[in-house]
Amino acid sequence: MGIEYSTARWLAPASSVYNFAAQQYALNSTPSMKDINDRNTSFWSPQPYFIGGFFAPQQIVQLVWLYRLWKLDANKSKERAEILNYSPYYILGNICIGTWAFFWNSENLKLSNVFVVINSLSQLYFIFTKLGPMNTSSTSSILTHINAKTFAGIGVLDFVHNLSVAYYKDVLPTTAIKVVTGAGFAGLAACSDWIFGGCLVYDLVALSVGQAQLNNPDWSKMLGGFAVATAGIVGLRNYFMPPYVKESGYDLTADDDTFDDRV
Repeated sequence: MGIEYSTARWLAPASSVYNFAAQQYALNSTPSMKDINDRNTSFWSPQPYFIGGFFAPQQIVQLVWLYRLWKLDANKSKERAEILNYSPYYILGNICIGTWAFFWNSENLKLSNVFVVINSLSQLYFIFTKLGPMNTSSTSSILTHINAKTFAGIGVLDFVHNLSVAYYKDVLPTTAIKVVTGAGFAGLAACSDWIFGGCLVYDLVALSVGQAQLNNPDWSKMLGGFAVATAGIVGLRNYFMPPYVKESGYDLTADDDTFDDRV
């Protein structure tokens, strides 16, 4: 999935503005995003303010990343390639989540879920198959990792939440759901660095608090236990397998005499 720098430079900010505007519409229209949330609950319904609490700092990260994209030094082809590599997935994610808001507010939950699935799976695909180790010597690498992994991290919560309310409204968790939840988050945690792993823990805490408010205390406590276990797995994984590298050489090398505007 390649994109030219000149295209990404305009389309990435435009997609971000579209998503932000759509979210504001959904929050402030009647019925609002929260109104739809409150009358459509299930076993994977989080406390809704956790999503809002994540959205605000994520926007700051995205603005810094977009500024980096806009101001990229043409002589640093490796840094440009790293940011451009994520740009198509970032643009796709913004378009999907922005469009999701309109269908969510019209209470067309099954159709809204299609856009969540596309976004969540594409973000996970990118961070697990396309994104190399974070280079702590490169600002572009750090920003790209934080941006991509927080987008994917909240995407996991969006995925389970929308799936459950679209197809299992007012359903309590079965044993199979509990096993899938624990195993799924544990499996993701075993492959996660501190950034994405932290997002997974946040997701589980949001689910735990949400289920407590829905008067599902036993399920809430189990989700809280999953959060603690996930944090432990992430900590052990990153202690024994440090996920980051520190490399210089992000300027042009002999192999980078020319820059291909597509990645």
